Amino acid sequence: MCLKDRRKVLRVGMNNTVQIIAQQYIEEKKFSGIEWRIEKAGQVLNFGACGFANAAKKTKIPEQAIYRIFSMTKPIVSVLAIMLIERGKLHLYDTITSFDNRFKNMIVLFPNGVMEQAKTRISVENLLTHQAGFSYDFLLGCQIAAYYRESEISADGNRDLDDMMGVLSELPLAFHPGDDWRYSVATDVLAHILERATDRRLDELLKSYIFDPLGMTETSFCLNDAQLSRLMTLYGRQTLYELPPLRRFKHLLVEQDPNISHPTQSSNFRRGGFGLYSTISDYSKFVRMLLNGKNLDGQVILSTNTLRMMHGNRVPLHSLPLRIGDSPLPGYGWNLSGRVMIDTTKALSPHATVNEFGWAGAASTFYWVDPDKQITGVIMTQFIGSNYLLADDMITAFYASL
Repeated sequence: MCLKDRRKVLRVGMNNTVQIIAQQYIEEKKFSGIEWRIEKAGQVLNFGACGFANAAKKTKIPEQAIYRIFSMTKPIVSVLAIMLIERGKLHLYDTITSFDNRFKNMIVLFPNGVMEQAKTRISVENLLTHQAGFSYDFLLGCQIAAYYRESEISADGNRDLDDMMGVLSELPLAFHPGDDWRYSVATDVLAHILERATDRRLDELLKSYIFDPLGMTETSFCLNDAQLSRLMTLYGRQTLYELPPLRRFKHLLVEQDPNISHPTQSSNFRRGGFGLYSTISDYSKFVRMLLNGKNLDGQVILSTNTLRMMHGNRVPLHSLPLRIGDSPLPGYGWNLSGRVMIDTTKALSPHATVNEFGWAGAASTFYWVDPDKQITGVIMTQFIGSNYLLADDMITAFYASL
C-alpha cells in the first residue's frame, strides 16, 4: 500500500508517475519499502512511501523511518570539512601529515607490481575529491583492494577511527596523490583529519555544526532504544565485494544484518565515508540547505561564495569518465561533495542537467540537487547491490511529469 503526505504541497500539475514507478518495484518484490521526497525551493512537490519496513512480516513503514544511508554520509562530512575551512580550522592545501605523521611515508603500488615512494603528500583537497590514491575493498580490478579486505579496513565497525587510520597508513596507495581519481575511503581519512584539527570527535562536530542548526534530530552514528523499532530492514548482499564480477546475482529480498561493520548502538562508532543513520525528512533538510546555504530560519550554514566554490568540478579531463569498479559515470565530474554533471551530451539519463549534483548510498539511497531549477530530492530504501536503477527511474518519471 502507498502512503501519501497529507500536508499541503505545491501544485504544479504533476501526475502520479513517481508513485507508479515505486509501486511497481514493490509489487515485483525488487524492494521492500521505498520513500521519496522532492521539493522546489523548499516546498514539497512530491512525497510518498510504498511497501513495507519488513517484506516478510508485512510491517508498515513507520513515521520517521530510519535508514542506513551508507555513502550519503560522505557529503555531510565533506560539508563539515568545508565549514571548518571557512572558519580557518584547516585549508584545502593542507597536507594530512600536518595532522597525522603516520601518513608521511606512503608507498604507491602500481598494477604491474612496481612500487614507488609517493612523490607528493596527500592534501585535504585530494581527500574531498577522491584523488588521494586510496581505494575500497570492493573495487574490481584495483590492485590494492585485496589488502583492504585482508586488513578489514571497512569491515570492522568495532575498530576505533584512529586505529583504522593506523592500519590504513601502512597499506599502499593505488596511484600518486593527485594523479587520478578513485572512489575510496578518503572521506574516512578526512573525518580523522577533522578530529585531529579540532581535537573533537566527529559526531560532536556534526551535531554542533550541521545537525543542530538544521534540526536534524534523527541523524547519528548511534541509535537509541526508541529508534530501533523504526529502523528499516536491510536486504541484498552482506558486502559489496561478494558481488559476482562476471554476472549479475539474483535480485532477492534476502535480509541482512550488517551490525559487525555498521553497528547500531555503539557509542564509539564513527566514520566519514559511511555509518550515519537518518530519516528522509532529516536528510531533506541537509539537501535543501545545499541550494542556498541556509537553514529554514535563515541562518547561514555555508556562504554563497563557499557554495559556488564547492559545487564546481575538480577532476581533470584525463581522469574522466569516472568509474566505480566496472560502473562508469559518463558526463559527471566530481566537486567537493560528490558527483556533478558537466557534460549532458555524455549523460545516460534524459533528466540530466548541467550543474546537477548529488550522491548515493550502498543500500540504494539517493539524493540530488538541481540548482538551476531549485529542485532537490531524496529517495530512501534498503537494498545493497541492487540490479535496478530505482532512483534513475523515479527521477526520470518526475522530470517527465513537470
